[in-house]
Amino acid sequence: MEVNGKHDFYVSKEMLWNYLMDIEVLAKITPGISNLEGLGDDKYKTYSVIKIGPVKSTFTGKMQVVNKDQPKYFQIKMEQLSRIGNAHVTVDMNIEEKEGGIVELAFDGKTNLSGVIARTGQRVLSGVANAIIKEVFSALEKHIEENRTSEVPGQ
Repeated sequence: MEVNGKHDFYVSKEMLWNYLMDIEVLAKITPGISNLEGLGDDKYKTYSVIKIGPVKSTFTGKMQVVNKDQPKYFQIKMEQLSRIGNAHVTVDMNIEEKEGGIVELAFDGKTNLSGVIARTGQRVLSGVANAIIKEVFSALEKHIEENRTSEVPGQ
């Protein structure tokens, strides 16, 4: 399954990069994450609970941020394991400044699934992926807004 899209944020490119590299922010904005544990060298152990259609399952796994080109590009590699199947994910993340103080975050990724989740309909899985992506962007926008005063010099 492929996932891609983009979202605009009203924050500096550097601040968006910093938020996306912050383990506490990532845990806060990612739906279903119950724990994100840093292992060093941009590697993390993950614990999450995800609902796919009528089935809810606990996933454990690992995530790594690689190929970083600060503050423009990075890649996320994840392996998530559960009793209903496994997911191996690679996502390219591009951060680009646009006019009017807008910074665009574009993503393009591929997910390889196995087990019961691989047999779930593409439409159901696409819906779940899109819902998770929308929740992440909404939570990140909220986090940016909550922290906006810390970006203003002299305050």
